[in-house]
Amino acid sequence: MSSTPPIAEDRAPEGDHRPSQLRQLAAASVGNTVEWYDWYAYSFLAVYFADQVFPKGAGNSLVPLLSSFAVFAVGFFMRPVGGLLMGAVADRRGRRAALTLTILLMGGGSLLVALTPTYAATGVLAPIVLVVARLVQGLSVGGEFAASTTFLVESAGPGRRGLFSSFQYVSTTLGQLLASGTGALLAALLTAHQMGQWGWRIAFLVGALLSLLGLWIRSGARETLPQAPDADPAARPAATERPADRPGLFEGLRRYPRQSLLICGITAGGTLAYYTWTTYLPTYAQVNAGFDKGEALTVGTLSLVFFALIQPLGGLLSDRIGRKPLLLTFALGFAVLAVPLLHLVTDSFASLLLVQCAGLVLLTGYTSIAAAVNAEVFPARVRAAGIGFPYSLTVALFGGTAPYVGTWFKQAGHAGLFPWYVAGLCLVSFFVYLALPETARRPLDG
Repeated sequence: MSSTPPIAEDRAPEGDHRPSQLRQLAAASVGNTVEWYDWYAYSFLAVYFADQVFPKGAGNSLVPLLSSFAVFAVGFFMRPVGGLLMGAVADRRGRRAALTLTILLMGGGSLLVALTPTYAATGVLAPIVLVVARLVQGLSVGGEFAASTTFLVESAGPGRRGLFSSFQYVSTTLGQLLASGTGALLAALLTAHQMGQWGWRIAFLVGALLSLLGLWIRSGARETLPQAPDADPAARPAATERPADRPGLFEGLRRYPRQSLLICGITAGGTLAYYTWTTYLPTYAQVNAGFDKGEALTVGTLSLVFFALIQPLGGLLSDRIGRKPLLLTFALGFAVLAVPLLHLVTDSFASLLLVQCAGLVLLTGYTSIAAAVNAEVFPARVRAAGIGFPYSLTVALFGGTAPYVGTWFKQAGHAGLFPWYVAGLCLVSFFVYLALPETARRPLDG
């Protein structure tokens, strides 16, 4: 039996004057946590500020809330644009420049939400300001994945790309938990009237301040793109690219169409399973099994903590045995088990916790290494933009619509079809994973 080939040596920080790998990991992770805190704070607090920003429809008190969620969706579909634009910045000016820009945009968007005037005071200007803020945040969060993915994987030391990759979803989950925790704390400390009048603004001000912390941490990070203007001169290639030689906005799509389609196939099943199990499952349990709303949120929180803790284990495992075994286990597991797992959801606390945690273990086969797998598809020259646009577009089409599709099936009287929809899309991704080459032990294309 042949021995396992040695893991390829990736570029790693050298010398005493460069930031440590821990600083690199913190720069990506802390910033990403702040990004997702700001993003999720909107959805958790919409119920409080909707009446302040949107006028009520005649006889329908749900109009403000529906309007606020429509603005949330607008921000979601700005993410592909952000993935393309911020990815291009990362490929032309460097990963650190893009990471600085994304966190500034997210912090600015959060501050703008906090300062949004009321409809009673300014009329239609209030929802306009909120829409602009959400567009800015959509651009930011779309670009964040592209930039932080490339930065994390390029910062990893030898045989550690999977481990570093796992912190993409560790930090995303921490941001989600921080947002829900902040909302819950404010609701516990303030009255409902205070929350509706001004309390909700505090969470967004906190987000803007946290963005400054993320900006400070990222300012000391090491640039990982050798061609970037502020890269270490010792790491630059002998013939540094001239500005005219830098990649164009659509170069990744134009020169690497197969790789762009691969990103879509890699992502489709994973993003649907992710948003189903981390975001929609508590609502699914309420709608289809009559589960208590408060207990559903408790189960969701406990499951997310468990999910964050097991991500590094998946990343480490992929560095030892490769990416494909984890991807295939995830996709085949969901293709076979999504339907029976969702049918096991009852109004029992234990059943929902078991179903959610079981699904999250399988999902870790995708989430813990998604950043590494995506980064290993494209060369460094177009890596960020090449990942950013097809990834964010696929997330918007399949992940962001998961709650809507699940609810639509229920309203149409075919609630049992939604689990089959999840299983079917994961099966599509399974065949994509079968065709992927194993990249764990290949040197990262610089």
